[in-house]
Amino acid sequence: MWLFLAFLLVPVIEIALFIQVGGAIGTLNTLLIVVLTAILGTWMVRSQGVQTLAKLQRSFGELSNPAEPLAHGAMILFSGALLLTPGFFTDAVGFALLIPKVRMAVFAYLSKRVKVTSFTMGGADMHERREYPADPDVIDGEFTEVDPAKRPTHHPSGWTKH
Repeated sequence: MWLFLAFLLVPVIEIALFIQVGGAIGTLNTLLIVVLTAILGTWMVRSQGVQTLAKLQRSFGELSNPAEPLAHGAMILFSGALLLTPGFFTDAVGFALLIPKVRMAVFAYLSKRVKVTSFTMGGADMHERREYPADPDVIDGEFTEVDPAKRPTHHPSGWTKH
């Protein structure tokens, strides 16, 4: 239901804002603002995305909980989509999500409503893995099963015994 309301209300809000702003500053200036916010937003999303990706990689390297950098990354990605969507309301929400304190507040709000029951890094046997099999008689390999009905049409090359 919320998604339906968003898809209904956001375009109505955007159209109303376009009419108001276009009437106040003119059509050309309105379009120029929309294009400039898309360019500025793209640059900001890229720079903050790189920083957030570095934090995410650090959390993986330190084997710490990556939930916060992942959430920030998702919000930055969502803000990029909003900033590329033409409109003043979507630009305002997109720019707001690029403010780290706003993202922290959204993350705090969402983390109170989402309960994580367990969190693990790697597989259950992560510490039991060995570089080589325990049994020295085991040979690891791959195979391809050949259907006996599909025999090669050429003769052996002579390099192998038949």
